[in-house]
Parts: sequence; structure tokens; C-alpha cells
Amino acid sequence: MGLTVCHGNYVAVEDMSFSLEAGTDTAIVGPNGAGKSTLIQALLGILPRQRGQVWILGQPLGRQGALSARIRDQVAYLPQRFLFDRRIPLVVEELVGLGWDRMGPQLPWGQRQARRRAVRQALARVDALHLATQSIRGLSGGETKRVLLAYCLAQPRKLLILDEAPAGLDVRGESEFYQLLYDLKRQEGWAIIQISHDLDMVRRHCDRVICMNRRLLCQGSPDVALAPEQLALAYGSEFVRYRHTH
Repeated sequence: MGLTVCHGNYVAVEDMSFSLEAGTDTAIVGPNGAGKSTLIQALLGILPRQRGQVWILGQPLGRQGALSARIRDQVAYLPQRFLFDRRIPLVVEELVGLGWDRMGPQLPWGQRQARRRAVRQALARVDALHLATQSIRGLSGGETKRVLLAYCLAQPRKLLILDEAPAGLDVRGESEFYQLLYDLKRQEGWAIIQISHDLDMVRRHCDRVICMNRRLLCQGSPDVALAPEQLALAYGSEFVRYRHTH
């Protein structure tokens, strides 16, 4: 892939190359400022790239970040923080419905009914059907994460991209989020690529790890990529000693 992304004159990601396999869970790890979020946003076409090529589900990403609607609808993105204009009077079922079809009320009557059924089924699967008519402004952090997972379920997906998706949750909320995520992954057959600082979670759940600090440092199974020598290369020897003694 040879992906290079710059912020002005600063090279945030340089010559990154890797591939993902269907149905696997790949973690991207590295210190703060390593370019992890920049990499994810370039994969999604949110940020422009200076060099390299990106292929998503077998289709190349255009220079302007354009993907066909067929491919785009098979990919879902869960950001670290869900930012929205709080002046917009949007309720939960309307937000989840955007994951089924963005036309909303413009759809023919029969499709609107199918859309509503899909939305309610998605909310029921994440135990959030009771939130359907609630304003998204009033959701707790944990409720917001469940609603975003329902958005991913509103139609079949093949790839989920997560940028520290459980950020802002307490220990219990984070555990519940991951339990729900991996239950759904097994049911749906999702491939996942996620940024995470929780190396213990990565060891337990992920099939593959990409360790980076602007460049690709190593990639492989958790046992290989999270070995002490690789962590020292990415984070520094003090980080490895701290984790070992605690």
C-alpha cells in the first residue's frame, strides 16, 4: 500500500503497508502521536494521502476518497468521540435509520416500513429498543455506544473500523461494550480494524496487531507484535518495565 499522509509539512504516516483478512480482528497500537487516527482517517478517505494506494473490500479508494455506494454501505466507522450538532432534534431511531438508507422519508412507503423494521431489530439486538424515541442528546456514554453498534447492524456490513470506540466509558461499561461487540462479530462475521491502547484487551481478542510510530514497526500475532522488544521499540524501555512490574 505504501501509504503516506502529511499534515502540512509534517509526515504523520509514512510508507505504511498491510492487509486485512476477512472475519479477523486487527488492532493498531502505538504511542500517542504515532499517527494511528490519521491512518484510519486516510483509509476512510476522510484525509487525503500524499502517496500510496488503499483498497477497501477489493475496490481501490479514489484520490478524493470516493468509494462506490455498494462498498461504502458495507463499511461502518465508530469514532472515538461521537460529535454532532446538538441543535439538531434527532432521535435514536432516526440516527440508526441512517445506517440503513440516508433517504429517510423520501423512500417509498414499502421501503420505509422495511427500514423501520430493520432499525427496531438492530436496536433490539443491542438491548436499546427502549431508547428508540429518545433524543440522542440525552444518551449516556454507554447508551451512545450501543446505538452506534445498532447503526452498524441496520444493514449487513463486512468491515468495522473503530478509533478507540470505548473511550469515555468506565471499566464496567468498557467490558460490556467489548462483550457486545464480539458477540455481534461472531454473529455477523465482521472484520474489525481498531485502534486501542488496551494491550490486555488486544492480547485477549485480536487476531493480529499492527504496531506503528508514524512508520510500520512490526505486524503479526499478539504474541509476536506485543513481545517486550517490540513494545520497547514503539513505546520505549521505560514503558515495558512499568508494565512488567505492575
